[in-house]
Amino acid sequence: MADSPEKRGLLGRLWNAIWTPAVMFSSGFLILAGFLAGILFWGGFHWTLELTNTEEFCVSCHTMETNLGEYRETVHYNNHSGVRAICSDCHVPDEWSHKIKAKIMAVKDVYHELAGTISTPEKYEEHRLAMASAVWKKMKASDSRECRNCHNFDYMDFTIQETRAASEHQRAIDNGMTCIDCHQGIAHNLPPNYLETYEKVTAALDGESVQEHAAAGDDIRDFLNNSSN
Repeated sequence: MADSPEKRGLLGRLWNAIWTPAVMFSSGFLILAGFLAGILFWGGFHWTLELTNTEEFCVSCHTMETNLGEYRETVHYNNHSGVRAICSDCHVPDEWSHKIKAKIMAVKDVYHELAGTISTPEKYEEHRLAMASAVWKKMKASDSRECRNCHNFDYMDFTIQETRAASEHQRAIDNGMTCIDCHQGIAHNLPPNYLETYEKVTAALDGESVQEHAAAGDDIRDFLNNSSN
């Protein structure tokens, strides 16, 4: 003989309440209520995603103060056009599936914040190259997807660019290069000897040896040296 609902406890009674057909509400009411609940859930979920994309949220952890200070010294923060790229523009994809994956992967940042992995300037510098390498790998593998939210070779007018910039952008198109190949330090300071590590990241993604990729590295060095002169 089956136990009565009273003997099943709170969870048992709740389970029965969920799966017992309603006698007080019509099917139409239940469908409408479910539809409205879905809208509220989706709206709340989307609102949360957008909240975590704001610059204020991104830099709310004290370990991001170094990132913020460096970013404020770059053209992405302050420029003649007044167009600003914030953290999420560079680090969060627009496409839904890639965005959700990025949000899930960002859980590790919460762990490292709690663990104090980069809680001091000394720790930050110790991990700078590893953090930069992870971003380079992601951007190289995606063909600088987030850069292309704002920048796209197809829409560049080389006739109004500086001569060197137009030449380098054309070379990038001709050689199948991507934004991060030349602009590794566009928003944050670069660690010492970063280019050797970038060549290793690129070579690993391309399935090449570091020696086979050295020629491209020489081209990038030439570009960076010319930029600093």
